[in-house]
Amino acid sequence: MTEIRKAENISEWLDQRLAIQKLKKVLLTEYWIPKNINFLWGMGIILTVAFLILLISGLFLLMYYKPDTHLAFDSVNYTIMQEVHYGWLWRNMHAVAASLIFLIIYIHMFTAIYYGSYKKGREMIWISGMLLFILFSAEGFSGYMLPWGQMSYWAAQVITNIFGAIPFIGPDLVVWIRGNFFVSDPTLTRFFMLHVVLLPITILAVIIIHFYSLRVPHINNQDGEQFDFEEEAEKYKAGKKKESKVIPFWPIFLSKDFFVIGIFLIFYFYLVGFHYKFALDPINFIPANYMKTPHHIYPEWYFLWSYEILRGFFFPIAGIKPFALGLIGIVAANTILFFLPWLDRSSIVAPAHKRSFGFNIWFWLLLLDMIGLTIFGKIPPNGVYFMGKTDITHWFGFVFVAGFFILIFIALPIITIRERKKIGGSR
Repeated sequence: MTEIRKAENISEWLDQRLAIQKLKKVLLTEYWIPKNINFLWGMGIILTVAFLILLISGLFLLMYYKPDTHLAFDSVNYTIMQEVHYGWLWRNMHAVAASLIFLIIYIHMFTAIYYGSYKKGREMIWISGMLLFILFSAEGFSGYMLPWGQMSYWAAQVITNIFGAIPFIGPDLVVWIRGNFFVSDPTLTRFFMLHVVLLPITILAVIIIHFYSLRVPHINNQDGEQFDFEEEAEKYKAGKKKESKVIPFWPIFLSKDFFVIGIFLIFYFYLVGFHYKFALDPINFIPANYMKTPHHIYPEWYFLWSYEILRGFFFPIAGIKPFALGLIGIVAANTILFFLPWLDRSSIVAPAHKRSFGFNIWFWLLLLDMIGLTIFGKIPPNGVYFMGKTDITHWFGFVFVAGFFILIFIALPIITIRERKKIGGSR
C-alpha cells in the first residue's frame, strides 16, 4: 500500500485513493489524436450522445409504459402521447434518436471502410464496432415491438418465424423465443426485458471495449499515414505543437467534438420538433390485430437492406424452404462484414481514392448496392413473392442481393490481391 499523506484539498484526497490524475492522463490529456482528420471522425462521439439520449428518454417512457398486450398500445398512444405532460416530446426524442443512431452507424461504418480504418492492427476496433451494430439492431427490433401496433405485431411474427427454418431445433426455438406457440403476452414481456435491461447493459460494456480498443493502435487519419505516436507526443509536450502530428484528446480534440455535437443536436431537435413523423410508422398507430394481416409487412428503414436479402431468397431452390434460404442469407450478410479486415488482402492503409482504381470503384458500388437493397426492401411485394411467381421488381431485388455477396466475397479479395501484387511489383 502506498503512503497516504495529509491532503491539501478534496482533489488530492481522491487522487491518493483513486489515482484520478493518472486516469485523467490515460483517458484525456495524454490520449493522443492525429491532427489530420476531418469531421467524419466525430461520428463516434455523436453515437455516444445519441445513445445517452435513448437511455434518458427511455427511462422517462418506462415510467408509464405497460408491458402487457392489453395495455401496451394505450399506454404509448394515449397515456404517454396525450395525458402525460410532454410525453409526446420524450417519445419523439426516443423515436428520432433511434433512427438517427442507425444513420450515423452506417456513416461511421462506411467511413471506416473508405479510409481503411479496419486494417493494420485495428481489427479489434472493427470487430467490436460490428458487434455494436448487431446489438443496436437487436435493440432497435425489440423496441419496435413494444408499442404493440399492427406493424409491431406482424414484424415480430415474421422475424420469429424465420428461426423455425433452423434444422431440427427450429420449431422448438420459435416457441422458446415467443414463450408461447404464437406471438403473445410472454413474447412482449421477453422483448421488453431485452430492450430495457439486457441489451443496454451489453451495449454499454461493448462501447467501453470499443473505445479501449482504440487506445493501443490509435485512431487512423484521413491519409492513412503511419507514424510513431510516442515520438509525436513528445514533440507536443516539448512545445513543438506545430511540428507534432498529434493533439491531446482533452481539451483540444474534445472541443472540436463539442462543436460537432452542437451541430448534430440542432439538426436532431429540429427533426424532433418539426419532422418526427419519419420515425413513427403510421400503420403502428393501429392496434395489433392477429386476424388482419397488413398489406405490406416491412421493418424500419435501417433494417430494409437485411429484409430485402430475406425476400431475395423467397423461392425454393433444390427443395430448400424460402425461410431457410432467407435466414442463411441474413446471417451470412451480417457475419461476412466481421471478416472484412481479412477479405481485404492488401496491406495498404489509405483512403479509397488513393488506393487502386478497382478498390475505389468497389467501395462506391458497395454503397450503391446497400442503398438499392434499402429502396427495394420498402417496395410492396403485391403477393408475387408468396404465390410462386416473380416479376421484374423481384429480380432487381435479387440482383442487388447477389451483388452484395459478390462484392464482399469475390470482388474484394480479387481486387485487393491484385493491388498487393501491383505494389509489390513496383518495389
